[in-house]
Amino acid sequence: MTQLSPLEPGDDGAVALRAEFIGASPAFLAMLDQLHRMAASAAPVLIEGETGCGKELAARALHYHGVRRAGPFVPVNCGALPDHLLEAELFGHERGAFTDAKTARRGLVAEAHGGTLFLDEVDALPGRAQVALLRFLQDQRYRPLGSSRELSSQVRVIAAANQKLQTLAQAGGFRIDLLYRLEILHLCMPPLRERAGDARLLAKHFLALYATRYHVPPQPLDDTTLRWLDDHAWPGNVRELENWVQRRLLMGDAPAADAPRLPDEAASPANFRCAKAEAMRRFECDYVAQVLKQAEGNVTRAAQLAGKERRAFGKLLKKHGIDRLAGAA
Repeated sequence: MTQLSPLEPGDDGAVALRAEFIGASPAFLAMLDQLHRMAASAAPVLIEGETGCGKELAARALHYHGVRRAGPFVPVNCGALPDHLLEAELFGHERGAFTDAKTARRGLVAEAHGGTLFLDEVDALPGRAQVALLRFLQDQRYRPLGSSRELSSQVRVIAAANQKLQTLAQAGGFRIDLLYRLEILHLCMPPLRERAGDARLLAKHFLALYATRYHVPPQPLDDTTLRWLDDHAWPGNVRELENWVQRRLLMGDAPAADAPRLPDEAASPANFRCAKAEAMRRFECDYVAQVLKQAEGNVTRAAQLAGKERRAFGKLLKKHGIDRLAGAA
Protein backbone atom coordinates (compact mmCIF):
# COMPACT_ATOMS: atom_id res chain seq x y z
CA MET A 1 0.00 0.00 0.00
CA THR A 2 1.30 3.43 -0.91
CA GLN A 3 0.59 6.37 1.32
CA LEU A 4 1.10 9.99 0.37
CA SER A 5 0.05 13.22 1.98
CA PRO A 6 0.51 16.93 1.72
CA LEU A 7 4.17 17.40 2.47
CA GLU A 8 5.73 19.81 4.84
CA PRO A 9 9.36 20.93 4.88
CA GLY A 10 11.19 19.88 8.02
CA ASP A 11 13.55 22.06 10.00
CA ASP A 12 16.47 20.71 7.98
CA GLY A 13 14.70 21.23 4.64
CA ALA A 14 13.81 17.56 4.36
CA VAL A 15 10.31 16.60 3.36
CA ALA A 16 8.13 14.88 5.94
CA LEU A 17 5.30 12.53 4.99
CA ARG A 18 2.01 12.01 6.79
CA ALA A 19 -0.28 9.08 5.97
CA GLU A 20 -3.26 10.85 4.42
CA PHE A 21 -3.26 9.95 0.73
CA ILE A 22 -3.81 6.21 0.65
CA GLY A 23 -4.22 3.63 -2.08
CA ALA A 24 -2.80 0.59 -3.87
CA SER A 25 -4.95 0.34 -7.01
CA PRO A 26 -3.39 0.65 -10.48
CA ALA A 27 -5.36 3.86 -11.14
CA PHE A 28 -4.07 5.41 -7.90
CA LEU A 29 -0.48 4.35 -8.50
CA ALA A 30 -0.53 5.74 -12.05
CA MET A 31 -1.80 9.08 -10.73
CA LEU A 32 0.84 9.02 -8.01
CA ASP A 33 3.60 8.45 -10.56
CA GLN A 34 2.39 11.45 -12.57
CA LEU A 35 2.22 13.58 -9.45
CA HIS A 36 5.84 12.83 -8.52
CA ARG A 37 7.07 13.70 -12.02
CA MET A 38 5.05 16.94 -12.12
CA ALA A 39 6.44 18.01 -8.75
CA ALA A 40 9.92 18.23 -10.26
CA SER A 41 9.08 21.41 -12.20
CA ALA A 42 7.39 24.76 -11.51
CA ALA A 43 5.10 24.61 -14.56
CA PRO A 44 1.35 25.27 -14.13
CA VAL A 45 -0.79 22.22 -13.39
CA LEU A 46 -4.49 21.67 -14.00
CA ILE A 47 -6.01 19.06 -11.67
CA GLU A 48 -9.39 17.70 -12.73
CA GLY A 49 -11.61 15.24 -10.91
CA GLU A 50 -14.94 14.75 -9.21
CA THR A 51 -15.81 16.40 -5.93
CA GLY A 52 -14.24 14.74 -2.90
CA CYS A 53 -11.49 12.89 -4.76
CA GLY A 54 -8.56 14.78 -3.23
CA LYS A 55 -7.66 17.59 -5.65
CA GLU A 56 -6.43 19.97 -2.93
CA LEU A 57 -4.51 17.13 -1.32
CA ALA A 58 -2.76 16.55 -4.65
CA ALA A 59 -2.07 20.27 -5.04
CA ARG A 60 -0.45 20.43 -1.61
CA ALA A 61 1.63 17.35 -2.41
CA LEU A 62 2.79 18.97 -5.67
CA HIS A 63 3.87 22.03 -3.72
CA TYR A 64 5.57 20.34 -0.77
CA HIS A 65 7.28 17.78 -3.04
CA GLY A 66 8.32 20.50 -5.47
CA VAL A 67 11.14 22.94 -6.02
CA ARG A 68 9.18 25.76 -4.33
CA ARG A 69 8.30 23.90 -1.16
CA ALA A 70 10.20 26.47 0.93
CA GLY A 71 7.75 29.14 -0.25
CA PRO A 72 4.10 29.62 0.79
CA PHE A 73 1.15 27.56 -0.38
CA VAL A 74 -1.77 29.95 -0.88
CA PRO A 75 -5.19 28.42 -1.64
CA VAL A 76 -8.19 30.38 -2.91
CA ASN A 77 -11.67 29.05 -3.62
CA CYS A 78 -12.75 30.88 -6.78
CA GLY A 79 -16.35 29.78 -6.32
CA ALA A 80 -16.65 31.28 -2.84
CA LEU A 81 -15.78 34.88 -3.74
CA PRO A 82 -18.18 37.41 -5.29
CA ASP A 83 -17.37 38.33 -8.89
CA HIS A 84 -16.53 41.95 -8.06
CA LEU A 85 -14.00 40.95 -5.38
CA LEU A 86 -12.09 38.24 -7.22
CA GLU A 87 -9.61 40.50 -9.00
CA ALA A 88 -8.97 42.47 -5.82
CA GLU A 89 -8.38 39.25 -3.87
CA LEU A 90 -5.98 37.92 -6.48
CA PHE A 91 -4.03 41.05 -7.38
CA GLY A 92 -4.67 43.43 -4.49
CA HIS A 93 -5.96 46.99 -4.63
CA GLU A 94 -5.11 50.56 -3.80
CA ARG A 95 -6.98 52.68 -1.29
CA GLY A 96 -10.21 53.95 -2.85
CA ALA A 97 -10.10 51.53 -5.79
CA PHE A 98 -13.71 50.56 -5.07
CA THR A 99 -16.38 51.02 -2.43
CA ASP A 100 -15.15 49.97 1.02
CA ALA A 101 -11.51 49.93 -0.11
CA LYS A 102 -10.44 52.14 2.78
CA THR A 103 -6.85 50.89 2.80
CA ALA A 104 -4.50 49.38 0.24
CA ARG A 105 -4.12 45.61 0.36
CA ARG A 106 -1.77 43.03 -1.09
CA GLY A 107 -3.38 40.30 -3.16
CA LEU A 108 -2.98 36.55 -2.96
CA VAL A 109 -0.65 36.56 -5.96
CA ALA A 110 1.78 38.70 -3.95
CA GLU A 111 1.29 36.54 -0.85
CA ALA A 112 2.24 33.44 -2.90
CA HIS A 113 5.49 34.95 -4.22
CA GLY A 114 8.16 32.26 -4.35
CA GLY A 115 5.61 29.51 -3.73
CA THR A 116 2.34 28.16 -5.09
CA LEU A 117 -1.03 29.76 -5.78
CA PHE A 118 -3.78 27.14 -5.74
CA LEU A 119 -6.96 28.14 -7.59
CA ASP A 120 -9.69 25.76 -6.50
CA GLU A 121 -12.94 25.67 -8.54
CA VAL A 122 -11.21 27.65 -11.28
CA ASP A 123 -14.19 26.87 -13.53
CA ALA A 124 -16.18 29.37 -11.44
CA LEU A 125 -14.00 32.32 -12.48
CA PRO A 126 -16.05 35.04 -14.23
CA GLY A 127 -14.93 36.29 -17.63
CA ARG A 128 -13.15 39.42 -16.41
CA ALA A 129 -11.12 37.51 -13.84
CA GLN A 130 -10.21 34.94 -16.51
CA VAL A 131 -8.74 37.72 -18.67
CA ALA A 132 -6.74 39.11 -15.73
CA LEU A 133 -5.42 35.66 -14.82
CA LEU A 134 -4.46 34.96 -18.44
CA ARG A 135 -2.49 38.19 -18.58
CA PHE A 136 -0.66 37.29 -15.36
CA LEU A 137 0.21 33.78 -16.57
CA GLN A 138 1.80 35.18 -19.71
CA ASP A 139 4.64 37.00 -17.92
CA GLN A 140 3.90 36.82 -14.16
CA ARG A 141 3.20 40.56 -14.09
CA TYR A 142 0.05 42.32 -12.85
CA ARG A 143 -1.44 45.62 -11.68
CA PRO A 144 -3.37 45.96 -8.42
CA LEU A 145 -6.82 47.47 -8.87
CA GLY A 146 -6.67 51.25 -8.92
CA SER A 147 -2.91 51.30 -9.48
CA SER A 148 -0.78 52.29 -12.46
CA ARG A 149 2.19 50.35 -11.11
CA GLU A 150 3.04 47.04 -12.72
CA LEU A 151 4.32 44.43 -10.28
CA SER A 152 5.67 40.93 -10.65
CA SER A 153 5.34 37.77 -8.58
CA GLN A 154 7.04 34.47 -9.25
CA VAL A 155 4.52 31.78 -8.39
CA ARG A 156 3.55 28.33 -9.53
CA VAL A 157 -0.12 28.25 -10.42
CA ILE A 158 -2.05 25.04 -9.73
CA ALA A 159 -5.72 25.05 -10.70
CA ALA A 160 -8.45 22.53 -9.91
CA ALA A 161 -11.88 21.95 -11.44
CA ASN A 162 -14.72 19.52 -10.75
CA GLN A 163 -15.79 19.50 -14.38
CA LYS A 164 -13.74 19.17 -17.56
CA LEU A 165 -12.58 22.61 -18.64
CA GLN A 166 -12.24 21.43 -22.25
CA THR A 167 -15.96 20.70 -22.36
CA LEU A 168 -16.76 23.97 -20.62
CA ALA A 169 -14.55 25.91 -23.04
CA GLN A 170 -16.24 24.32 -26.05
CA ALA A 171 -19.58 25.51 -24.64
CA GLY A 172 -18.26 29.05 -24.28
CA GLY A 173 -18.09 28.99 -20.48
CA PHE A 174 -14.29 29.19 -20.19
CA ARG A 175 -11.58 30.90 -22.22
CA ILE A 176 -9.76 28.37 -24.37
CA ASP A 177 -6.53 30.42 -24.27
CA LEU A 178 -6.59 30.39 -20.48
CA LEU A 179 -7.17 26.63 -20.54
CA TYR A 180 -4.03 26.19 -22.64
CA ARG A 181 -2.03 28.25 -20.12
CA LEU A 182 -3.32 26.27 -17.14
CA GLU A 183 -2.99 22.74 -18.48
CA ILE A 184 0.67 22.72 -19.43
CA LEU A 185 0.63 19.77 -17.05
CA HIS A 186 -2.63 17.88 -16.52
CA LEU A 187 -3.37 15.61 -13.56
CA CYS A 188 -6.59 13.60 -13.55
CA MET A 189 -7.71 12.37 -10.14
CA PRO A 190 -9.45 8.99 -10.49
CA PRO A 191 -12.83 8.62 -8.76
CA LEU A 192 -12.97 6.13 -5.91
CA ARG A 193 -15.19 3.75 -7.91
CA GLU A 194 -12.27 3.28 -10.36
CA ARG A 195 -9.76 2.58 -7.58
CA ALA A 196 -10.37 -1.12 -7.01
CA GLY A 197 -9.76 -2.13 -3.40
CA ASP A 198 -8.83 1.36 -2.18
CA ALA A 199 -12.17 1.98 -0.44
CA ARG A 200 -11.46 -0.71 2.15
CA LEU A 201 -7.92 0.60 2.73
CA LEU A 202 -9.25 4.10 3.24
CA ALA A 203 -12.06 2.90 5.50
CA LYS A 204 -9.60 1.09 7.77
CA HIS A 205 -7.42 4.19 7.90
CA PHE A 206 -10.32 6.49 8.78
CA LEU A 207 -11.66 4.05 11.38
CA ALA A 208 -8.34 4.05 13.21
CA LEU A 209 -7.92 7.81 12.82
CA TYR A 210 -11.34 8.83 14.12
CA ALA A 211 -11.50 6.18 16.82
CA THR A 212 -8.42 7.85 18.29
CA ARG A 213 -9.71 11.38 17.69
CA TYR A 214 -13.15 10.77 19.19
CA HIS A 215 -11.89 8.42 21.95
CA VAL A 216 -14.14 5.52 20.93
CA PRO A 217 -13.21 1.84 20.58
CA PRO A 218 -11.79 0.89 17.15
CA GLN A 219 -14.29 -1.06 15.05
CA PRO A 220 -13.48 -4.07 12.85
CA LEU A 221 -14.71 -4.42 9.28
CA ASP A 222 -16.48 -7.69 8.56
CA ASP A 223 -16.63 -9.41 5.16
CA THR A 224 -20.11 -8.08 4.36
CA THR A 225 -19.02 -4.51 4.89
CA LEU A 226 -15.80 -4.98 2.93
CA ARG A 227 -17.78 -6.29 -0.04
CA TRP A 228 -20.19 -3.37 0.23
CA LEU A 229 -17.29 -0.92 0.35
CA ASP A 230 -15.95 -2.40 -2.87
CA ASP A 231 -19.34 -2.39 -4.63
CA HIS A 232 -20.63 1.05 -3.64
CA ALA A 233 -20.21 3.72 -6.37
CA TRP A 234 -19.12 6.45 -3.90
CA PRO A 235 -20.44 9.49 -5.80
CA GLY A 236 -18.89 11.70 -3.10
CA ASN A 237 -15.60 9.81 -3.35
CA VAL A 238 -13.13 9.88 -0.43
CA ARG A 239 -15.01 12.67 1.34
CA GLU A 240 -18.21 10.60 1.34
CA LEU A 241 -16.34 7.56 2.65
CA GLU A 242 -14.68 9.59 5.39
CA ASN A 243 -18.03 11.05 6.49
CA TRP A 244 -19.65 7.60 6.49
CA VAL A 245 -16.93 6.23 8.77
CA GLN A 246 -17.34 9.11 11.22
CA ARG A 247 -21.11 8.79 11.26
CA ARG A 248 -21.01 5.05 11.95
CA LEU A 249 -18.44 5.45 14.71
CA LEU A 250 -20.35 8.23 16.46
CA MET A 251 -23.97 7.24 15.87
CA GLY A 252 -24.02 3.49 15.35
CA ASP A 253 -24.96 1.27 18.31
CA ALA A 254 -23.35 -1.70 16.58
CA PRO A 255 -19.83 -1.91 15.15
CA ALA A 256 -19.21 0.39 12.20
CA ALA A 257 -18.90 -2.67 10.01
CA ASP A 258 -22.44 -3.97 10.38
CA ALA A 259 -25.08 -3.67 7.64
CA PRO A 260 -23.92 -0.45 5.99
CA ARG A 261 -26.53 1.77 4.44
CA LEU A 262 -26.41 4.80 2.18
CA PRO A 263 -26.79 8.14 3.96
CA ASP A 264 -30.23 8.76 2.46
CA GLU A 265 -31.38 5.29 3.41
CA ALA A 266 -30.26 5.79 6.99
CA ALA A 267 -32.65 8.70 7.49
CA SER A 268 -36.02 7.49 8.73
CA PRO A 269 -39.09 8.84 6.87
CA ALA A 270 -40.66 9.22 10.31
CA ASN A 271 -38.15 11.94 11.12
CA PHE A 272 -39.87 15.14 9.96
CA ARG A 273 -36.68 17.18 9.57
CA CYS A 274 -34.93 14.53 7.47
CA ALA A 275 -38.02 13.87 5.36
CA LYS A 276 -38.45 17.59 4.71
CA ALA A 277 -34.80 18.01 3.77
CA GLU A 278 -35.02 15.10 1.33
CA ALA A 279 -38.20 16.47 -0.25
CA MET A 280 -36.54 19.88 -0.67
CA ARG A 281 -33.47 18.28 -2.20
CA ARG A 282 -35.54 16.38 -4.74
CA PHE A 283 -37.60 19.46 -5.61
CA GLU A 284 -34.48 21.60 -6.01
CA CYS A 285 -32.78 19.04 -8.23
CA ASP A 286 -35.85 18.52 -10.45
CA TYR A 287 -36.55 22.25 -10.69
CA VAL A 288 -32.99 23.16 -11.67
CA ALA A 289 -32.87 20.42 -14.31
CA GLN A 290 -36.25 21.52 -15.71
CA VAL A 291 -35.26 25.20 -15.92
CA LEU A 292 -31.94 24.31 -17.57
CA LYS A 293 -33.76 22.21 -20.14
CA GLN A 294 -36.22 25.05 -20.79
CA ALA A 295 -33.25 27.36 -21.38
CA GLU A 296 -31.74 24.81 -23.80
CA GLY A 297 -28.60 24.51 -21.71
CA ASN A 298 -27.92 28.25 -21.47
CA VAL A 299 -26.92 28.75 -17.84
CA THR A 300 -27.29 32.53 -17.90
CA ARG A 301 -30.80 32.30 -19.31
CA ALA A 302 -31.72 29.50 -16.91
CA ALA A 303 -30.56 31.62 -13.96
CA GLN A 304 -32.73 34.48 -15.18
CA LEU A 305 -35.76 32.18 -15.47
CA ALA A 306 -35.14 30.95 -11.93
CA GLY A 307 -34.68 34.49 -10.59
CA LYS A 308 -31.14 33.74 -9.35
CA GLU A 309 -27.66 35.07 -10.05
CA ARG A 310 -25.69 33.03 -12.58
CA ARG A 311 -23.03 32.04 -10.03
CA ALA A 312 -25.66 30.88 -7.52
CA PHE A 313 -27.43 28.87 -10.22
CA GLY A 314 -24.13 27.35 -11.29
CA LYS A 315 -23.52 26.22 -7.71
CA LEU A 316 -26.90 24.47 -7.74
CA LEU A 317 -25.89 22.62 -10.91
CA LYS A 318 -22.67 21.52 -9.24
CA LYS A 319 -24.43 20.64 -5.98
CA HIS A 320 -26.82 18.22 -7.70
CA GLY A 321 -24.30 16.93 -10.26
CA ILE A 322 -26.34 18.24 -13.22
CA ASP A 323 -24.48 18.52 -16.51
CA ARG A 324 -25.00 22.06 -17.73
CA LEU A 325 -24.83 20.74 -21.31
CA ALA A 326 -27.62 18.21 -20.75
CA GLY A 327 -30.29 20.80 -21.42
CA ALA A 328 -28.80 21.64 -24.81
CA ALA A 329 -29.92 18.36 -26.39
